[in-house]
Amino acid sequence: MNSKLKIATGLISLGILATLIYKLTEIPGGMLLSGLFLGGMVISSILVAALILTWLTKLVSKRLPFWTIYFTITAIAFAVFHYQLYSPTLTIVVPENYTGQVSLVKSNVAENILTVDSNGIGYLNESTFNKLYSKPIVVDENGKDLTEQSVGFSPSTFFGLGTSASAEKNREIKSLSFEIVPKDKIGEKQYYHTDLTKLVDKGKIE
Repeated sequence: MNSKLKIATGLISLGILATLIYKLTEIPGGMLLSGLFLGGMVISSILVAALILTWLTKLVSKRLPFWTIYFTITAIAFAVFHYQLYSPTLTIVVPENYTGQVSLVKSNVAENILTVDSNGIGYLNESTFNKLYSKPIVVDENGKDLTEQSVGFSPSTFFGLGTSASAEKNREIKSLSFEIVPKDKIGEKQYYHTDLTKLVDKGKIE
């Protein structure tokens, strides 16, 4: 029975770890390090911490099998880390024939406003803004798929994080942005710029 339980918990832990590593290949990194490298450091910490917790647990209860405890702890920790890495895949709607920068502004709205205005500005609630890194689906108002014409900040990071200073009440405007380029410029960043301080709806960022 203990052997079967050890195998079951081990397979569960290994399965979650495999999907976790795959997800880490898709997330942006930081400080010139890839998301996989940074995530690998967290995974290594989990493995070491799980060993310590398992050892402490064995001191309290010697009857529990070591590897069953270890695999259970790592499976739970991997699942929690997996959840923290979750990023929604949004569907952004832009005006017909739109090219330029799309800016998703951190705001006080309860529901995300993903149909952007004529300046390419939409609004995200704080929760979505903080979790978003996945490349979105982009369509125009007629339903035409423009995802192929969407160009991200860099090969490893789709959304560019920007901060604009507003003179009113010393307010900061934080945004996640990408570009929609013409068909003959697919894959080529055009470095469009939108002055959010003049165009954003101030009532949504107070």
